[in-house]
Amino acid sequence: MKRIITLTLTTAFISIGSQLSAQMVIDNDTDYNTKSQMLLANEMFKSGEPFAEALGYNLDLLDPMILNQTDSISYTFGIENYESSRYLLNTLTGRSGLGLHMMWSPIITMNAAMQPSSFDGMFTGGTPNGYKEDDMLKMMIGNFGMNANQTPPANAFPQFADFAQGSTNLPQTVAADFATDFATTRWDRSLMDKTLNLGAMGQSSWKQYFWAQDMLGAFHDGLDNGIDADGTNSPDSLNSPNFDPNNDIFYGGNNLDGYIGQVLTAAYVNKTNFLINNMAYDGTSLGMVNPATYDPANGIQYFPTKIGVTETMVITGLPPKMSALTVVDATSNLFDQASYLLATTSFKNMMDPTNTDPDHYAYKEVFDGYPFPSAMGVNGATAPGPYDLMKGTSKVIFLNMMAMHYNSTMGTFVDESSLNSSGVAVPGLVVSAENVSYTIQALAQMSAEFSGTPLQTMADNALIAQVNFILTNMKDANGGFYNSFTIGTGASSSTQTLAANSAIITGLYAAYQSTNDASYLTEANAAYNYMINTFYNASEMVFKTEKGNNTAVYTPWNMALLSGSLREASLVGTQPEAAAIYTRVFKTVFNKMLIAEAEATGETGNDSDGDGIPYIAGGTKPFVFAEQGTYTLTTSSVASIDANSFNVSVFPNPASNNVNVSVDLKQDANIIIGIYDLNGRLVVELNENQLSNGTQTVSIPVAQINAGVYVIRTAVNNEPVSIDHLVID
Repeated sequence: MKRIITLTLTTAFISIGSQLSAQMVIDNDTDYNTKSQMLLANEMFKSGEPFAEALGYNLDLLDPMILNQTDSISYTFGIENYESSRYLLNTLTGRSGLGLHMMWSPIITMNAAMQPSSFDGMFTGGTPNGYKEDDMLKMMIGNFGMNANQTPPANAFPQFADFAQGSTNLPQTVAADFATDFATTRWDRSLMDKTLNLGAMGQSSWKQYFWAQDMLGAFHDGLDNGIDADGTNSPDSLNSPNFDPNNDIFYGGNNLDGYIGQVLTAAYVNKTNFLINNMAYDGTSLGMVNPATYDPANGIQYFPTKIGVTETMVITGLPPKMSALTVVDATSNLFDQASYLLATTSFKNMMDPTNTDPDHYAYKEVFDGYPFPSAMGVNGATAPGPYDLMKGTSKVIFLNMMAMHYNSTMGTFVDESSLNSSGVAVPGLVVSAENVSYTIQALAQMSAEFSGTPLQTMADNALIAQVNFILTNMKDANGGFYNSFTIGTGASSSTQTLAANSAIITGLYAAYQSTNDASYLTEANAAYNYMINTFYNASEMVFKTEKGNNTAVYTPWNMALLSGSLREASLVGTQPEAAAIYTRVFKTVFNKMLIAEAEATGETGNDSDGDGIPYIAGGTKPFVFAEQGTYTLTTSSVASIDANSFNVSVFPNPASNNVNVSVDLKQDANIIIGIYDLNGRLVVELNENQLSNGTQTVSIPVAQINAGVYVIRTAVNNEPVSIDHLVID
């Protein structure tokens, strides 16, 4: 009965969502910001298949060509969110060319230098061109294809370091064979901001981790059938880490996954190698930092906000080569540092040779010496491997965050820091909600990955202090959160944003999971309820992006933060409405912000699935989101009656003894009515199960509730249909 109700209600709101979609106006579909687009990709991935599975859905029942089955929630998370996040990464790292080409990456360059002169031309047609790097890259890509039983795509642009910005106006029309030949999906290099930014590189790296661990977590056979890794089966040769081409077991869950997973891992290993050997700044010059011996007390070496790249063309037919790096912005940005730390600690976990849980059975075969080197001291390895690289880089970034950004007196991290002429850190004074939220998440991962070491203690103490600072200094009297706080001045007086409140919610849930402090869970749930009661408009299925402003301005940045808060509210906070709210907003906003799609999300050509998003082939737009879209709400307040016409009425209002809520039901349903104080804390809740169709009125006693203004929220089958203010006198 529950499934039937869910399907019926979902179908109703989808049709209404389509009617309202005309109000969504794309203001900018030209500019592309790598950091915010990849942040959105990461939050959408976590809100994709993993979210759907956690909600109990069977992913085997999902088909991208059957819209909203088994229902809209499973389809939104298991298909649309998940595959759109895949679009975003594939566009950046294989199609766009928005970065430094893998041919000139550190490991390719090093290995090419060790080859004899006869190696030149061996893998590129037999004709020497004076460079061995292209042959080395071809050999590596060929090996990855062999390991996965997959033919690599033509004209890919694998990159190891991502530029900060580009233009989404492609200089050519995308051809019908775009899936196997990436030539027509290349971006205009003359319109790229050739700047390396740690936040952009970190968020793209975190995305590379999510897909690599997903893709390389199983095996497959020659018929592309998946094989679960059980600790005894392996693509390797007997008593050797090398691939066995004859045992019919390949790396990755299927052909394509195995290939892409290896490419993404190689890109990230090269990126991090490049980072520690070329982008460490001591206030005077760029160079290398040695993770094994690094101590900021002996001289800080950090990764600045912007490093400009100068490129040189070598010969026709080869990608441009970096010839110089120049510091453009020498500040250290907190979000950037946390972003890269999230990536390195994530990859460290994936590569950890001591991890014995079943999820790592397949990973052990990938990082045992082939196709990637094993950790030092494992399988006879005498040199640091990718695991050691991730462990060391995590330590460097974390120590720099503590040395440059952490104000131990106030117990908070600050947004920016720099070095003075003596090489001493000069931290700023501003603390922004978004920055400290992702810092909390990075600290939680740092604590878990360095368990039992002094670094864990440092991370735990800083995390607790940061959360307590937020609750003491950044929370207003009504339960909302300020956008920022300036040490010595106080909280910002700017209008509260959805982005800031969403970020704090996610950070508080992460703090609870890391510390198991129940008070953090209480605060997170209260913050979630405040966000719903203050920013969500139930009738139009959208969030205001600024408190009290009926013109909502959506960007990949605030969409990412909203995605994270709704997901964590559902999974960690067990908020029953959160998944349905997410689905509604996805249909109304997220779907309209994507500027091209393909088969993975149900498209076959033109706009065959009728969602307003064109097929990529035949157009000049890539698989990314618009940089900005505007939605103008037609209702003047958050309080509203749902578009499904449940006709909710609340009376009397003001109320003294009892308040009545009347709802017109189209079918049998469950009703949940919650009364919240202005801090977002639940005061009383009434749950009526299986009420019959027709007009139903329920009464809630309020005589014992203190006089004041409250929010009353009505949900039908866990979908909010009305949010209103209630006065109790």
